[in-house]
Amino acid sequence: MNKTIFKKACVVATALAAFAAASYTQEKKESDSAHKIVHFADLKWTPIIKGCDLAQVSGDPSAEGAPFVLRIRCTDGTRVPPHWHPTDENVTVLKGTFLLGLGETFAETKLQTMNVGNYVLMSKEMRHFALCKGDMIVQIHGTGPFKNNWVNPSEVQPPDAPAAAAKP
Repeated sequence: MNKTIFKKACVVATALAAFAAASYTQEKKESDSAHKIVHFADLKWTPIIKGCDLAQVSGDPSAEGAPFVLRIRCTDGTRVPPHWHPTDENVTVLKGTFLLGLGETFAETKLQTMNVGNYVLMSKEMRHFALCKGDMIVQIHGTGPFKNNWVNPSEVQPPDAPAAAAKP
């Protein structure tokens, strides 16, 4: 057999095998995986700190290596004290204005404004804090385990803490 014809036959056979494998993979994904639509009204909100609630959208944030999606909503003026996470945190602003700062001490001069549609990747162990303007919702996705480690736990107000008294 001519070398050129043999090479062409090998190329065609390889292409057909790749096409068949890709087609099988797509068919399998389409038939085996069920999609799930999550409606905003169906989210179960749990208070986490004073002024902020959390809802699990997808996955298990406590599972090692498992993907997850969470939403956090906070009321206007809520301060999120400095904290960090053991894994990367991907944050997208869905509503309101989210002011984000880096460091171990809350400092308004370090805040950077994030508006609706803005995204930030907070690398694992990066110390950061936030201030919420307007009623605010962010969506967080990543790979577990996801948890908050507060730089100074005494700065964290529990969800049921009484409102701060107005200063004269």
